[in-house]
Amino acid sequence: MLRIAVVDDEREFQGQMKEYLSRYEREENESVSVTVFADGMDVTEKYQGNWDIIFMDIKMKHMDGMEAARKIRRYDRRVILIFITTMGNYAINGYEVEALDFVVKPLSYELFQLKMRKAVNAVRKQAAGRHLMLPVEGHRERVSTDDILYIEVKNHNLHYVTSERTYVARGRLGDAAKDLAEVHFMRCSQSYLVNLKQVVRVEKERVWVGNCQLAFSRTWKKDFLQALSDYLEAGYS
Repeated sequence: MLRIAVVDDEREFQGQMKEYLSRYEREENESVSVTVFADGMDVTEKYQGNWDIIFMDIKMKHMDGMEAARKIRRYDRRVILIFITTMGNYAINGYEVEALDFVVKPLSYELFQLKMRKAVNAVRKQAAGRHLMLPVEGHRERVSTDDILYIEVKNHNLHYVTSERTYVARGRLGDAAKDLAEVHFMRCSQSYLVNLKQVVRVEKERVWVGNCQLAFSRTWKKDFLQALSDYLEAGYS
């Protein structure tokens, strides 16, 4: 699923962007989740790296788009930024925060579609190197999905296990499975979501992930083994 934020203080344009994204979802056969913010301050407050693409208006009342983008870039170098402006000469400032592109109001659907395709391609290229913002010791740390061995659900918390440490965050394993499917995470049981890249051995009743042994469940074993086989046959590393 593509997670998209639209940050703009004009309600009419917010509505237009939601309409365009809905149309893009239908025509391009993409799954899209859209969240709208009315100001840069809203999207940066307690930023958790939730977005794949952010459409960011440059001129807003409380916090303009450039300031918001600078704050976001302190924590998230991955997210695709596309600036929204009424004047093209503002766009040059986007290089400072590594913006992918800009759009100028008023915006036609045809131009929006081209910008979205460009942004989605950039997201796809990053898929092998996804990062998550995970809580640890009172702050959030940027963690590569490649470094996660597996995710375990315990007491309504998700435990993201790496070879160095374990990060604990609220969440549902089913949601994590959907979010991380594109970077080859697969469930081996009701409690475990495994990074296929980290699998080192498979036995009859268990799978070795790094130095950890995880038990299969009867429900998930067949699908897990098929996903692992597909992953290896595709030549991923």
